[in-house]
Amino acid sequence: MTEIRLHNSKSRRKELFVPIDREDVRMYLCGPTVYDRAHLGNARPVVVFDVLYRLLRHVYAGKVTYVRNFTDVDDKINATALARKEAGASGTLEQLIHERTEETIGWYHQDMDALGALRPDYEPRATAFIGAMIAMIERLILAGHAYAKEGHVLFRVRSYKDYGALSGRSVDDMIAGARVEVAPFKEDPMDFVLWKPSDAALPGWDSPWGRGRPGWHIECSAMSYELLGESFDIHAGGIDLQFPHHENEIAQSCCAHPEGEFAKVWLHNEMLQVEGKKMSKSLGNFFTVRDLLDKGIPGEVIRFVFLQTHYGKPMDWTAEKASQAEATLRKWRGLVAGIEPAPSPAPSVIAALADDLNTAGAIAELHALAGDPAVLKASAAMLGLLEDGMGDWARGVDLSAHAAHLAALREAAMAAKDFAPVDGFKAALLAAGVEVRMSKAGVELLPGTGFDAGALPPV
Repeated sequence: MTEIRLHNSKSRRKELFVPIDREDVRMYLCGPTVYDRAHLGNARPVVVFDVLYRLLRHVYAGKVTYVRNFTDVDDKINATALARKEAGASGTLEQLIHERTEETIGWYHQDMDALGALRPDYEPRATAFIGAMIAMIERLILAGHAYAKEGHVLFRVRSYKDYGALSGRSVDDMIAGARVEVAPFKEDPMDFVLWKPSDAALPGWDSPWGRGRPGWHIECSAMSYELLGESFDIHAGGIDLQFPHHENEIAQSCCAHPEGEFAKVWLHNEMLQVEGKKMSKSLGNFFTVRDLLDKGIPGEVIRFVFLQTHYGKPMDWTAEKASQAEATLRKWRGLVAGIEPAPSPAPSVIAALADDLNTAGAIAELHALAGDPAVLKASAAMLGLLEDGMGDWARGVDLSAHAAHLAALREAAMAAKDFAPVDGFKAALLAAGVEVRMSKAGVELLPGTGFDAGALPPV
């Protein structure tokens, strides 16, 4: 069996991956808070850990349980719905919140589907697990790890001796270096909210501490426990979630269920930049996935750009990378058109992916497989590339009339010794993004980088 090695953020080293149960390999990925469109940074973990999901299914014969949640109760969602109400939208705030979450989940599925990400086995919504959250909070209070005060329930951070082990910082260092919410109901500045009160207008659920709603961190702990158990194999997410979210998840889960170890392996993808700069609205380089799709950049191209950089390194999105990715994918799709994939991917591609999800190395191996289209197609599928359902953007371009016209112009030019018409027509084709190949055997035209069918010259 293929040996998989992964860089565990918990141990800070690459380790041999040994699942708890080979018959059920379990993975959890922190999903989106559903108040707006997913931006490029949100999409990176979805794509890179989708490749891990594919690899695990290949190695363990499909015996994998993948969970990615939706946070559908959150103050950001409430604020978005409140803004709609103040702008004149009809309905109660609770109805507007429901409409917003349903709309945003729909958007998210459309956009992640466009990037070729497989749907997880479970996509739990936080609002469906409120009972499980309340039960976990009650366990924490009984064990002395949490306390109720003024309608809030807070986790006692100093009651968990290993707090900070994931991020490598002590509690005192965190207090000195972080902006910590100070509240009169806190015993310690680092204590964090497990439950908070809701007024009549906000979403709320009955609990032993009054009507309220959960804190963010307890949501993932409860959902992962209910679906994957007290111990599971892999917990993944962006490096921005390592502290405080993942640190708090570990503390809650290990204190509520000390019989387990929560997640054995922690994987964190690094941040995304745009043209060498941090993505931000103030710099004008903030893009949602939908922004790029609407600009005509295919989802497969976005995916390819993501996978050219190892997940553990910062990734820089550039227009040049997108252009090169499109050209490569067009070339590969031309090679595999009408070809049935080989029964299995190339061992070299599997080996690259098994080495801490080295997608850049796997893509290098795909380039080397260009001479064997069947194996290229099977191997690319391990990265979610060149799949039939993803290729509509590269299909449907018939350039045969233009090729015949250019061939006729060339034949006439050779007789007349005047190549100006050939050069003019070729230049127009190049300007439309057509790759022109002329040889003694004939003329071949292919859609190339930046191809624009609307700019083709008339024939």
